[in-house]
Amino acid sequence: MTTTIYLFRNDLRLADLPGLAAAAANGPVLPVYILDDDAAGDRAHGGASRWWLHHSLRALAADIAAGGGQLVLRSGDTVSCLQELAAVSGAGAIHFSRSYSPWERALETRLRQEFDGGVHLKRFPGVLLHEPESIANQTGEPFKVFTPFWRHCRRQNGPGLPLRTPSGVTWSKPQSSSDSLEDWALLPRNPDWAAHWPKLWTPGTAGARHALEQFLRHRLQRYASGRDHPAENATSRLSPHLRFGEISPREIWHKARELAARNPQQQDQVDKFLSELGWREFSYHLLYHFPTIPEKPFKEQFSDFPWLGNQAQLRAWQRGQTGYPVVDAGMRELWHTGYMHNRIRMVTASFLSKHLLTHWRAGERWFWDTLVDADPASNTCSWQWVAGSGADAAPYFRIFNPVIQGEKFDADGAYVRHWVPEVARLPDRWLHRPWEATDEVLSAAGVVLGDNYPRPLVDHRQAREAALSAYQQIRSG
Repeated sequence: MTTTIYLFRNDLRLADLPGLAAAAANGPVLPVYILDDDAAGDRAHGGASRWWLHHSLRALAADIAAGGGQLVLRSGDTVSCLQELAAVSGAGAIHFSRSYSPWERALETRLRQEFDGGVHLKRFPGVLLHEPESIANQTGEPFKVFTPFWRHCRRQNGPGLPLRTPSGVTWSKPQSSSDSLEDWALLPRNPDWAAHWPKLWTPGTAGARHALEQFLRHRLQRYASGRDHPAENATSRLSPHLRFGEISPREIWHKARELAARNPQQQDQVDKFLSELGWREFSYHLLYHFPTIPEKPFKEQFSDFPWLGNQAQLRAWQRGQTGYPVVDAGMRELWHTGYMHNRIRMVTASFLSKHLLTHWRAGERWFWDTLVDADPASNTCSWQWVAGSGADAAPYFRIFNPVIQGEKFDADGAYVRHWVPEVARLPDRWLHRPWEATDEVLSAAGVVLGDNYPRPLVDHRQAREAALSAYQQIRSG
């Protein structure tokens, strides 16, 4: 029987993987992962993602080893690596799951061109609930607004049941050496800023399934109301597991639907949760149909937006030193954990793009490097949405007021006090607006503005007027 190479990409799991199941049904399987930073270019994994990738690959390798196989690791040009592995293994086929970013699509085109002969190349679904070409509006065009997109998706036949892990896989014995995961140096050194992350995260399929089980069992019932409050443990935290494909969206979908069938009173919570999967789908829908979206504004008028790009202000934002406590709390949570609560992602992104008039690409790139769930579709589309230049974006004049956002969604200050201890002793009334407190209040709380905590980089009202004035320029230009 002929060996099939299974090329892992953004699908680091064994269950619900159609390409792997088909390969296992045909004979021996050689499992391979190739780190191709040159092909990815400026979309190579950022620092936080590389940490996750290291641990996710280690978990996948352990899962394969439990069945008697060995995950082959290679770094370098994907085509060259596959050609060499196919030659030494005698592989007659290469299977892989489809990917959607521009660089991954270009790589797939190159693979088809290079393997046009003896080795059969086959691409499979497995990353999304619906393939992008299968969803279109009444005129056959791609959707540009989320609500009708998701309504259309919900009217389709539900995603098929997830496939089980193939039983009795015959793993092909590697005929050539594998790279060492440690030699790839994916983990940070000098300093090891992620030394505490194993206490926060468990990459791999087992960690993904545990996270889903804990969410459905303990937190789903308050998801719709609690998901906007960053101090509450009300969200699933599944995004990095989805980003690396350690669990399939179909498995999440059906597990959530099964819970709703058993507990109809939680149907609304399930629907709200699944709509977040829908936003992920919509982001990939946009990325596929509009592949320039990572670099260019979806709304062309924003090509002429007069961004300021103050580098000192950008660095202050990155370090969580803007003088707005809820913004600073979010940026510090990001640096410390590789993650940021979704509500706070919107607040911090709005602050950078609309208060500081710094190009959304600068913020998106910072998130790309610091988020463990940095996703080529969701990260880009969400940044453009907040900046006002994206599909389905809120009107530009809707500018998040960081004070009101803090007072509304962190009313008791638990989130800010955890991440911004400099202001923790301030009374609730002044916690989100310390510059308005009296000298006596500040002194009693140990806050010295401009010394141990910065004054606001900008005044909200003036920043809002400047943003609206900039927007008016491109409207009338």
